[in-house]
Amino acid sequence: MQRPNPFGGVIEDLSVEEVRAGLADGSILLVDVREPNELAAERIPGAVDFPLSTFDAAALPDPEGRTLVFSCRSGQRSQKAAAAAQAQGIDLHRHMAGGILAWKEAGFETEQG
Repeated sequence: MQRPNPFGGVIEDLSVEEVRAGLADGSILLVDVREPNELAAERIPGAVDFPLSTFDAAALPDPEGRTLVFSCRSGQRSQKAAAAAQAQGIDLHRHMAGGILAWKEAGFETEQG
C-alpha cells in the first residue's frame, strides 16, 4: 500500500512476510538504517548496514535490479530514510513496516552483529 510519508514524499509499506520472501528469492535488497551499536546487538540476515545518522542517498548500495527496502527497529527511521532519499531526488519509497520488532514477532530469524 502506498501512502503519504509523514516525513515527506510517499511510502510503501511492505510486510515482514513480503520482505522475507524477497530476501529468500533475491528480489529485495534490505537496507537497515539503525545505528552500529543496534546492528551489533541483532540484525536481519542479509541486510546491508547504512546508518541514518550518516545517511547520504547518493552513497546507497546499487540494488543491482533488486527492490531496495529500508528497515529499522520499528518502522519510523526507515520512513525517514525513504523521505531523505526522495528529498535527494532518488525514488526510493519502500520500507518494512514494523521493523525488526515485527520481524522477530513473526518468529523470523535474526543474528548477532
